[in-house]
Amino acid sequence: MPEATSKPLRICVLASGSSGNCTYVGHGDTGLLIDAGISAKQVLERLEASGLGDAPIDAVLLTHEHRDHVQGARVLSTRLEKRQGHRVPFLATSGTAGQIPMQHRPAGMDYLEPELATAVGAFEIQAFSIPHDTAQPVGYRVEIDGWAVGFATDLGRSTATVEHHLRDVDIAVLEFNHDLEMLLQGRYPWWLKQRVQSSHGHLSNEQAADLIERVATSRLRHLVLAHLSHENNRPARARAAAHAALARSRAPEEIQVTVGSQTHPSAVLTLESS
Repeated sequence: MPEATSKPLRICVLASGSSGNCTYVGHGDTGLLIDAGISAKQVLERLEASGLGDAPIDAVLLTHEHRDHVQGARVLSTRLEKRQGHRVPFLATSGTAGQIPMQHRPAGMDYLEPELATAVGAFEIQAFSIPHDTAQPVGYRVEIDGWAVGFATDLGRSTATVEHHLRDVDIAVLEFNHDLEMLLQGRYPWWLKQRVQSSHGHLSNEQAADLIERVATSRLRHLVLAHLSHENNRPARARAAAHAALARSRAPEEIQVTVGSQTHPSAVLTLESS
């Protein structure tokens, strides 16, 4: 656990869903964004609306090259350089960087490798491989001053690697993409239903709940349900699955469950040492 004098850890899901994703993680005078799938204007406006308008951004971490995770990257790189007075690095695996469309590519890319720790300001970043139908997708474990955040969206199944990096975190941001019954009975064409539920597609509520049950420990304080499908899921269904899993796990009873939204930022989740 962090020292009693440590600064608070803050996280805010600025946008989460099939149309765009972006999350802020900050600690004192160090901060970063995970993904840039909404416009630069929306990123900055949602930071401002959340009371984070002056929050520093030391880097932007990209999980993979799909449009809903990178479409704001090019303009955001320019806006952040103007805002901060220097180039803000955009980090991704070489496989992801090579597949970002030119119209979305940020001014400069820095590369990271899965399973190798990378320093960003005072943060220690560890990318880890996830199964998704892109070139070299990753989740992230972010650690600072004794705090740990686990972040994994856009994955078709859990793996030993995923579970290793999500275990024993203070905050978990995890995909609860679809309710399987809604997906199968919905209006998606069959090929798309197959893609979504494939081992390189997206986690269902049940799959995500099973994963949380395996990795949650007494350390967990916040669980964020991310990347919900507007078409094939409902917040109430995702919450029910999450709460049932937490009840079966070693997580404390007072854990806070938050559902990420496509249309507005979440509350700023704050962890302070006791």
